[in-house]
Amino acid sequence: MPLQNRVTPFGEIVAIAQRGVFTGNRGIIHDPATRTLLNRRWTSKAWLICSCTYKGRRRVPMATQSWTELFFLDEAVALAAGHRPCFACRRAAAEEFRDCWRRATHATHGSVDTIDAILHGERLEHGRKRIHAIPAPLSELPDGVMVVAAGSAFTLVAGQAYRWSNEGYAPAVQLHHADGLLTPPSTLRTLASGYQPVLHPSIGGPQ
Repeated sequence: MPLQNRVTPFGEIVAIAQRGVFTGNRGIIHDPATRTLLNRRWTSKAWLICSCTYKGRRRVPMATQSWTELFFLDEAVALAAGHRPCFACRRAAAEEFRDCWRRATHATHGSVDTIDAILHGERLEHGRKRIHAIPAPLSELPDGVMVVAAGSAFTLVAGQAYRWSNEGYAPAVQLHHADGLLTPPSTLRTLASGYQPVLHPSIGGPQ
């Protein structure tokens, strides 16, 4: 039985057997005795995207009173859920994200705390995933942005749309309309300013 530690593009944490390429956390939100989630879904505004390998360390997920290991299919999904790269295990990516975020928001001293505070306001609405208006035609959105259409989440890459599912990404389709933006607006602008997310090998685009 899979642990409840896979994150969907809607920010939900579910129990599915999906294998992803990133881990991450939102603080300690589990009971190590039962390896199950508590009622809360975050204890910090710093929602991180971490590497699955770091200095040869090995962890048993949700087995200790430490951060709760969450897993994402790829970085597009993690960004859509409201996470950002970790400065400890993914420093180069985190610095690039911060630099692109500063350019996108015209901030001269955009600290990590500022980024986390803005993302927290963009990721949630009344405690649930916030869906934003799409600011431009789909063809003009940067690679790695995720949108929702007819209840499904799609990652946009090179003019193609890849539907996220419990099993992974479905084959590419043309998407002409979407109902809302899953990726937080400041993250979308960060992608437009040059940040390239690591995408699942099953789809095209930047790797």
